[in-house]
Amino acid sequence: MKTDKTNDNPLGTEPVGVLMRKFAVPSIIGMLVSALYNIVDQLFIGQKVGTLGNTATSVAFPFTTACMALALLFGIGGASCFNLAMGMGQKKKAGYYVGNAMTMLALCGLVLMAITLAFLKPLLSIFGATSNVMPYAKDYVGITAIGFPFLVLTAGGGHLIRADGSPKMTMICNISGAVINTILDAIFVLGFDWGMKGAAWATVIGETVSAAVAIAYFRRFKTVKLEKAHFIPAFSHTKRVAQIGMASFFNQVAIAIVQIVLNNSLKSYGESSVYGADDPIACAGIIMKVHMIVFAIVIGLAQGTQPIESYNYGAGNYKRVKQALGLAVKLGAAISIFAFVLFQVFPRQILAIFANESASDGYFEFGTKFFRTFLFFTWINCLQPICSTFFTSIGKSIKGVFLSLTRQIIFFIPILLILPVFMGLNGILYTGPIADLLSAVIAIIMAAHEFSLMNRLEGKEKSEAAEK
Repeated sequence: MKTDKTNDNPLGTEPVGVLMRKFAVPSIIGMLVSALYNIVDQLFIGQKVGTLGNTATSVAFPFTTACMALALLFGIGGASCFNLAMGMGQKKKAGYYVGNAMTMLALCGLVLMAITLAFLKPLLSIFGATSNVMPYAKDYVGITAIGFPFLVLTAGGGHLIRADGSPKMTMICNISGAVINTILDAIFVLGFDWGMKGAAWATVIGETVSAAVAIAYFRRFKTVKLEKAHFIPAFSHTKRVAQIGMASFFNQVAIAIVQIVLNNSLKSYGESSVYGADDPIACAGIIMKVHMIVFAIVIGLAQGTQPIESYNYGAGNYKRVKQALGLAVKLGAAISIFAFVLFQVFPRQILAIFANESASDGYFEFGTKFFRTFLFFTWINCLQPICSTFFTSIGKSIKGVFLSLTRQIIFFIPILLILPVFMGLNGILYTGPIADLLSAVIAIIMAAHEFSLMNRLEGKEKSEAAEK
């Protein structure tokens, strides 16, 4: 039922387009900067170390995705719970969601670091490292694992800072670390010739700086005054935060699982092809990270709508909820179509940025095929993450979780396990577009159904108001 709380908060009164610019632009920049962390390492490693170094970062990618999964579990979950509570006028309760989320982010980052360092070699083997790549991967992940707590805290804390009405500060947190990472990459990798270890230390130092900026912000949280009691974990608050953040969490876990299965499939089928195992894994890792730049923009758009959707759904302003989702889809489609054209026309040029003179003809040949085939439906794969975030934002976590699993788990992995049996390495290439198409269709159906439910609620409220 609609409340009068919208009069107290610009989320309920300002034009949706204005709010989207305010929240989405910094969110997009922040997500882009996060995506560039790995891209920057890949650029310097590719130029200095070569294909084996790039393959090592591809093998290491699931670790980074695991960090992002934990960050989104408690970051998106905490931010959505906070905004929903504020929309319903529950200001005292809102502070506990933020505090509990921050505590869980810190604890989860430490646990992930400990597990990674304790089981480093077995995990790298599971993630697809060949005997040639293992030394490079151990050097890289053995150091970057130290930065996992800072990465989780920064990425998750950024969502909470955005929910507090400070999207620019989230952007500053991410940019500060990324700039330092880029500068130190040039110094450590190219200047000092430290190779994989240099890139890893540059990443850790950048993440530490970003985390320090985020922690400093929480000492002066704007909407509610955070006290020590807010940071003491309570099962009821932590459970609710995790439930709401579960969709985003599973989406990232699914990406990590896909990367692991993909690496091992490329390793297996690549060894029996003309390309070998290392070049396909290197190409796939590079292309997935380049695509993550596009995905970062789309996810930034989705995250920019989160406070708008959460607050107005809690306040009963369904029209504004639909406007926010519709605008995000339109902008996401425009970005995705541009990326599709870029990937189809300039794949070789993009691949060349990440290679040195040691790159083989097979690297460029397979990479070009991967770009054009695997990402053929890039122009519609914005729908799944935007709609998944939408369901999370309005508190319907089960729908959000299901939708977050459609592409990677429900469709991608089964197809990836079946098609190569009959088509070899080409079967892996066709897995991507099929999964993208099917998940987009499901997203459209679910969003349309939710819109019809909100239309009914609007009609019911109008009828009740007319009777009064």
